[in-house]
Amino acid sequence: MARLYIFAEGPTEQVFATNLLAPHLLNTGVYLQAAILIAHARKRGIVHRGGGRNYVAMKNDILRFTAQEHSSDVFFTTMIDLYAIHPHFPGLEESRKISHLPLKRVEFLEQAFAHDIGDERFIPHIQLHEYEAYLFCDLDCFLDFYPRASKDIDALKVVAKSYETPEFINDGQHTAPSKRITKCLPGYEGVKPTVGVQVAQRIGLQKIRDGCPHFHSWLSRLEQLGED
Repeated sequence: MARLYIFAEGPTEQVFATNLLAPHLLNTGVYLQAAILIAHARKRGIVHRGGGRNYVAMKNDILRFTAQEHSSDVFFTTMIDLYAIHPHFPGLEESRKISHLPLKRVEFLEQAFAHDIGDERFIPHIQLHEYEAYLFCDLDCFLDFYPRASKDIDALKVVAKSYETPEFINDGQHTAPSKRITKCLPGYEGVKPTVGVQVAQRIGLQKIRDGCPHFHSWLSRLEQLGED
């Protein structure tokens, strides 16, 4: 059985990996060793966010784990956002030339990331453009938590229909998926790790895979680890 570490951008990704990905991957012969908050620091009891917004710290975290785990059946992956990624992320400047092709751009950045880490067991994944894109795959699932917000959820549906895939929803600082959800559902910001994951559970991995091809490709690669 393969073992897997997932380095998560934030608590929402961490809980998503533990609650949804771990039981699914176990059925394919992949054991989630841990979902780890990456490049985070605790000062005076407060956790300061790192993730893809602090590349040097993130790289050091990954290298520390790869140095500790020498086995060929141990693998490492990430759940970090393309949205607001660190300005010194490898390949970022060159990738701007293909910003109009978000899928090709994120694949280019993942290749640059893999090269920079330099370990064949490392499978980089950068979320297009962030976790909340997955929740646009079935926005009605928000109604369980916001039963009086049907009109606001309908407004989010209009946004979803205007994109080929929810993974392409990102027009800037105020219009990324999470910003759009928070604007329509103001209480969401403070409950992301709970409501954000419970909505995903109601949607289900299959529907997320159907609507988000980049996520599907990544999850397929992780499933293959058990077969390999």
